[in-house]
Amino acid sequence: MIAAVGHWTRKVDRRLDRAIGKVPEALADWTRVADRRLSRLAGRIEAVAQKRWRRVRPVFVRWARWIGKRLRPVAVAVLRTFAAGERWLRRAGRRAVNATTRLSALITPQRAILGVAIASGLCLIASQFVDYRAVEIGQPGYAGLPEVAEPPTVGVKTAGEAHSYLLVPLALLAALIAVPAMRRPKRRALGRAIAALGSAGIALILLVDLPAGLDAGEQASRFSGATATLEDGFFAELAACGGLILAGLLYYARPCQTRTNLYARVVSALRRRPRRRASSRGRATRSGSPRRSDGASAPASRP
Repeated sequence: MIAAVGHWTRKVDRRLDRAIGKVPEALADWTRVADRRLSRLAGRIEAVAQKRWRRVRPVFVRWARWIGKRLRPVAVAVLRTFAAGERWLRRAGRRAVNATTRLSALITPQRAILGVAIASGLCLIASQFVDYRAVEIGQPGYAGLPEVAEPPTVGVKTAGEAHSYLLVPLALLAALIAVPAMRRPKRRALGRAIAALGSAGIALILLVDLPAGLDAGEQASRFSGATATLEDGFFAELAACGGLILAGLLYYARPCQTRTNLYARVVSALRRRPRRRASSRGRATRSGSPRRSDGASAPASRP
């Protein structure tokens, strides 16, 4: 029984080996046939394409030349426009560099600080004509409502009315002090004067404007729930006086001006000292030392 099964498996194995051996041969034959057919098909397609191209080529070349002649002026105009734009951009860049260089020499840190002082003085003058206080009527009743619904206001006053516009001449004086300081940047005492005027303005605002702005006065007896509030004018004049103080202190302190000691000055002078040119072989050959004679070169022998 075991011998018969072994004999049968050996037969099956031989048949499978024969079948597997025939598969590569069949695949090789099929690939060769497919390659020949594809080659013939590609050759036919190439021949047809060449025939069609020979017919279409003159028309294509004629249209290409016609379109090229029409598009050439457009392309030249576009390229010339790009060239002109490049020249204009380079010219504008050079002018911008020159302008910034001149401005950097003109607008020094000290002058910029003084410009802040002048602008603060002008803002202080403008704030005197802006409402700085008002009395809101029935303000507690509008607490839970949106911002669109605001309580009515009465007793509106400008900032200058509280102190009879005393800050206007003070701001003018601060601006007039800052103008000559631009021409004479070494006068540091002007910075202290500007800061003192700004401090005087803040003192006047806190001692006069603040109590008067928070006092409802007779409106409290006439209306129920009347509350005095400070408006934008109060904070504007306060910020302008703060700008005067800051500009004055910066101008007096001179944070942008560095001081150099004696050692740094000596090192800077040594760096700016002109150096000798480096010698070269050609220069040494051209300007060589004169040759000495044999008698001069050789020491005389003693007898």
